[in-house]
Amino acid sequence: MIDAERRRLADADAGAEPWRMWGPYLSERAWGTVREDYSEHGTAWEYFPHDHARSRAFRWNEDGLAGICDERQTFCFGLGLWNGADPILKERIFGLTGNEGNHGEDAKEYWWYTDSTPTHSWMSWRYHYPQREFPYSELVAVNRQLDRSEPEYELADTGVFADDRYWVVTVDYAKASPTDMCMLVSVTNRGAAPATLHVLPTLWFRNTWSWGLPGRDDKPEIVAGGGELRGQHRILGRLVLQGDGTPEPLACDNETNAARLWGYEETPDYPKDGIADHVVHGLPTVNPARTGTKAALHYVLTVPPGETAQIRLRLTQVAAPGGKERPVPSLGAEFDQVMAARRAEADQYFGWLVPPGTPPAQAQIVREAVAGLMWGKQFYHYDVARWLDGDPASPAPPEGRRFGRNSAWRHMTSFDVISMPDPWEYPWYAAWDLAFHCVALARVDPHFAKEQILLLLRDWYLHPNGQLPAYEWAFGDVNPPVHAWAALRVFEIDGGRDYAFLARVMHKLLLNFTWWVNRKDTGGNNLFEGGFLGLDNVGPFDRSASLPVPGVLEQSDGTAWMAMYALNLLEISLVLATHDRVWTDIATKFLEHFAYIANAASHQGLWDDEDGFFYDLLRRTDGREVPLKVRSVVGLLPLCATTTLSSVTLVRLPEIAARLRWFLTNRPEFTEVVGARRISDGGQQQRLLAVVGPEQLRRILSRMLDTEEFLSDYGLRTLSRAHLDKPYTIRLGGHDYTVGYEPAESNNGLFGGNSNWRGPIWFPTNYLLIEGIRHYARFFHDDLLVEYPTRSGQKLTLDQIADDLSDRLISLFLPDKDGNRPYLPVHPLLGDHPDWTRHLTFPEFFHGDNGMGLGATHQCGWTALVLDLILTRNRHSR
Repeated sequence: MIDAERRRLADADAGAEPWRMWGPYLSERAWGTVREDYSEHGTAWEYFPHDHARSRAFRWNEDGLAGICDERQTFCFGLGLWNGADPILKERIFGLTGNEGNHGEDAKEYWWYTDSTPTHSWMSWRYHYPQREFPYSELVAVNRQLDRSEPEYELADTGVFADDRYWVVTVDYAKASPTDMCMLVSVTNRGAAPATLHVLPTLWFRNTWSWGLPGRDDKPEIVAGGGELRGQHRILGRLVLQGDGTPEPLACDNETNAARLWGYEETPDYPKDGIADHVVHGLPTVNPARTGTKAALHYVLTVPPGETAQIRLRLTQVAAPGGKERPVPSLGAEFDQVMAARRAEADQYFGWLVPPGTPPAQAQIVREAVAGLMWGKQFYHYDVARWLDGDPASPAPPEGRRFGRNSAWRHMTSFDVISMPDPWEYPWYAAWDLAFHCVALARVDPHFAKEQILLLLRDWYLHPNGQLPAYEWAFGDVNPPVHAWAALRVFEIDGGRDYAFLARVMHKLLLNFTWWVNRKDTGGNNLFEGGFLGLDNVGPFDRSASLPVPGVLEQSDGTAWMAMYALNLLEISLVLATHDRVWTDIATKFLEHFAYIANAASHQGLWDDEDGFFYDLLRRTDGREVPLKVRSVVGLLPLCATTTLSSVTLVRLPEIAARLRWFLTNRPEFTEVVGARRISDGGQQQRLLAVVGPEQLRRILSRMLDTEEFLSDYGLRTLSRAHLDKPYTIRLGGHDYTVGYEPAESNNGLFGGNSNWRGPIWFPTNYLLIEGIRHYARFFHDDLLVEYPTRSGQKLTLDQIADDLSDRLISLFLPDKDGNRPYLPVHPLLGDHPDWTRHLTFPEFFHGDNGMGLGATHQCGWTALVLDLILTRNRHSR
């Protein structure tokens, strides 16, 4: 029988019940983003800092703790906490900006996304809040004194958690219906003495009325009283937030405290920070009439040591706009039944998802990776034209705005729930990141994954010239073209039946592929540029900036991505051609285009036959060709541009077979990239399409699988460890440019504060390389044995190697023989205490030697690919 959660997903997909309407779409951070930046020089972090967030109404998005909202972010719900010692109410996660942290942006708190079903029918969230004063100033001051060679100074390093004096705050959510959310807030006193915590469940409306836009000045209202907050909104209808016990209702307005921020006299009587100032400082800053657009139920809980106090809450839409009001549901027995049922249904759902026999520790990784993905879905609002021009009721943006960041993207209007890389550090989407998210998402919610793939191809995202928007800080930057690959993977994971989805994707990707060919192959020689291509400072100089000498940088990774792109579009068109022969012409086009690119990669300077490796090539205007001999993931990515073409496909599509015969007869120089043939175990003829031929494959793998180069205990490094003792240096234009192996955060800020591609382990590139090896395995079967690791004397099949690489990545999260998870830092609190190790986070990247998690703390987006590796290793297919 289909379980309850999958029934809800089916109902949501069919439009019968809007189970996705409410979810954890409230960001962990809205301050310091480009959307909220109206500075003259684009200094987003300084223009809207953390200190402003509690007092200043956001223009585009909202943020909060354990937050939820509707899919249009009309209403928002989150927690406020005060330990009686802090100078401010805790309403959002604190962290350092890119200019404050010695390794870029960095959240300085500890929280976990512990559970979520795909429809958010059941969710849970956990946070550790100090009982002592939160050391805001200390964290900023100490980190400012550190340089890039030193580790970050973390909250645990301040001693604020000493003697276990902290609160464990958890929130469990269970939907009784799509618009009826039961919530249980639990606070546990971990200290040795009684302690008091102020808990403020808060409901507010996103400010859409203050910007002077015609027809949008209708102001909603929340009325507080009797343990309830009653909200009225013209779009949403009527909401009720009820809480048990006898909390004090407080209300203010979600409007800017201009007096505090800038000394202006014209300030609302009860501005956004009114509740906070009332609770923390006792000021008369809440509306005595108990009405406003932001309101809270104020609980004061004194909890004995080791004990837990709980608050029951229920948020319900009791009437649609203009509709009849329904009775407010209860907080009694029905509440308990909903909580118990949804928890049990979540267990049942994950029991279905995870194959029988999967080790419990791996099953936990899958479940919490899903939780991170689900909590990473954020409402994202950004009307670029409005942002560029400014609002009628606000000061005009600086003149430079018209020619600065994103000024060429006036057509873009985002108003969607999007899977973000990290809800705090990266609270905005990036095109290639999102593609990897979708592969993991497809395992649990294929419909949402397909919507996400299609989203960036819609007219209001895709540039009229065919370019995909890269990321918020610079939509015009270039991310690797992996959308076609992701669409194929999502299509396959979903069962390989949704041909309409593939056709919709294909139509738009034809425009994008053409943009790449026209814009990023300046020499017309099938070798591609592209700039940083998501790899930041992997090279000796910034590949997105002007070159140190006149010329063109032809990139091994750019060319590999385009070869892979052509193959992906070939595969999509072949799938579609089995249903509509009109796609056969498209298929032959991409077959031949792949051949041109693959041939160029090996014969026009990128392949170094002496080293057995691919390198970027600087083609100078004076005619000199300068290979940049950095052994990095740039030279491994050509392995990803491979697939097989079976005789079954060629028999089914004779037009393709005929064109292929003609092409190989009349263009024999391309035989090495599309001509290799073998007979499979089933008797089918397989043809290998690959940038990297069999002999090149052996040579590249000998480096990639060498523990002194790319192979670590926990996956593949992005830069060869050989550069530890032998950094690569090149002199250009009178300056030396150097790349050395750095297994953790880079000491080089070449591409900004988060430039870290000089040694760490990243899941996206590892995942693609594993997939590439499996493609070769499909062709060679067990006939090709490779020494693994290099110089070990042990030879394995390619499938065995792919399995072991997957296991190395999975092992990052598994307890070792001493019970320690490799990704957790060596710290007496963070690495050993069960309170801190019970639940998982999914960091941005990992130390190239010891596997420690680095970068964004909760980077579940692409690192959630670990769930796909686990399901694949346990032979899960649905």
